[in-house]
Amino acid sequence: MRGAAVGSSLRGYRRAWLAPDLLAGMALLAVAVPEQLATARLAGMPLITGYYAFVAGSVVFALLGSSPQLSVGADSTIAPLFAAGVAHVASSGSARYADTVGLVAVTVGVIVALVGLLRLGWIAELLSAPIIAGFMSGIAVIIVVHQVPDLLGVPGSSGSTVHRLVHALEQLGRAHPGSVALAGSVLVVVVVAEHVDRRLPGALVALVASALAVYALGLHAHGVAVLGHVAGGLPRWGLRDVSWHLLRVELPTAGIVALVVVSQTAATTRAFADLGRYEVDVGRDFVGVGAGNVLAGLVGSFPVDASPPRTALVASASGRTQASGLVACAVLVALVPAARLLSDVPLATLAAVLVFVASRIFRARELVQIARFDRVELGLALVTLVAVAVVGVEQGIAVAVALAILDRTRLSARPQLHVLGRIPGTTSWVPTGSERDAEQVPGVLAVLFATPLWYANAVHFRSQLARAVTRAPDRTRLVVLDTIGMSDLDFTGARALGDALADLERDHVVFAIARAGEHVETALRRSGLLARIGAEHLYPSVDEAVTALTR
Repeated sequence: MRGAAVGSSLRGYRRAWLAPDLLAGMALLAVAVPEQLATARLAGMPLITGYYAFVAGSVVFALLGSSPQLSVGADSTIAPLFAAGVAHVASSGSARYADTVGLVAVTVGVIVALVGLLRLGWIAELLSAPIIAGFMSGIAVIIVVHQVPDLLGVPGSSGSTVHRLVHALEQLGRAHPGSVALAGSVLVVVVVAEHVDRRLPGALVALVASALAVYALGLHAHGVAVLGHVAGGLPRWGLRDVSWHLLRVELPTAGIVALVVVSQTAATTRAFADLGRYEVDVGRDFVGVGAGNVLAGLVGSFPVDASPPRTALVASASGRTQASGLVACAVLVALVPAARLLSDVPLATLAAVLVFVASRIFRARELVQIARFDRVELGLALVTLVAVAVVGVEQGIAVAVALAILDRTRLSARPQLHVLGRIPGTTSWVPTGSERDAEQVPGVLAVLFATPLWYANAVHFRSQLARAVTRAPDRTRLVVLDTIGMSDLDFTGARALGDALADLERDHVVFAIARAGEHVETALRRSGLLARIGAEHLYPSVDEAVTALTR
């Protein structure tokens, strides 16, 4: 795929690609049949709409997207997000609920498509990896808690995640043995199939086998809950019972879902492009996924997203183009009239499939890596996880964004002032801790402040410089500030530099600046500091400044 062109992967289709695309399509179908069904139930939508979502997302992306392997459809990551947002205005399962979800899907699609058209994908990069890991893990917790009643075969409840979990635990003594056994068996089959070969249709085999067991053994009559009647037929077209007021109410929910869709789509399409060594246009992929959301909403379904697990399946099955997704869609459309055959599928089976999906969403390995790297960032991830899982999805994403901004502000406001030393026999100056041979010149303090000097770190800079002068091994007669990393100097930063300069002048210490960029030099001139320092005290390097001023 190294030479794949950016654009629809169906252009210039070759006959040699047909066989791998057919195999990848059938593998994708085997996963999509149970997964899309389970996701529709998680979203509180009619089960058949899960298939509509998969077809709408896959077909539109095949026509508009650039990635040859990206799989788009119903996704368990975003289902709890819009389900929680819509639940505030309509009860799950009602016609108004379905209409509102359709409106959210169309709105999400418009937002994501605009992100692609306006090249605003950088917005998703504002969330750090630890924040995303905590957010995704919190979503996984929500999915699992929502499935506990079906796993146990007991009535569920509404409300917060904590309330749902407490209610389920109170029902442990009433757990139905048949439902628990079916759920356990399904999990074993899916896990073993995944371990042997991810292309094996473990979830589909488990779904068919459990439905046959219910039918043959009459388990429904013995208390095993099943799907019951599954409506088939053609999807309805258009949005109904919507208004501008409803759009304003649901716009925050759509914005949150769109942010997750943009983040997950960008990460997935780039990751598999790197693995497959082909080029993609991420903006074009946003347009494809966004248009897929619009169509999904217009056919009475719900928001769609790029799926990392399904995309990995297509890649491992050697799928070459989006024809693999079209093959899966074609077979799925042919199976829709037979949807009534799903009536004997146990709820415990779908719950087990979703629990398995949640286990792949939960970023346990990444959280361990974060813990080994930095405890502060681990704390940010865990706070995000708890906020999403316990407080709520909307509040959790708000906490995540706020934490990401605060964390970056914290790091920018407390940068380190590096004391430099000269490597003997050279003109190179490096931080004293990085080279064993780096030596400070007696009476000279050379420092590096490799970050913009602005209002958040201005006081910190002045105090660190004063501390460095105090701790110098000899009486300081010359201070050289290396500004190679100082890309900006604002008014507050200039004032702090002026105060530091006054402190040095009072102690009769000469001051010079090395490697000042045009931006810094302009700020020095505007603030009047250049006149105080003297233009002759601006040097192209630290060594030239020290050599000239210590003669």
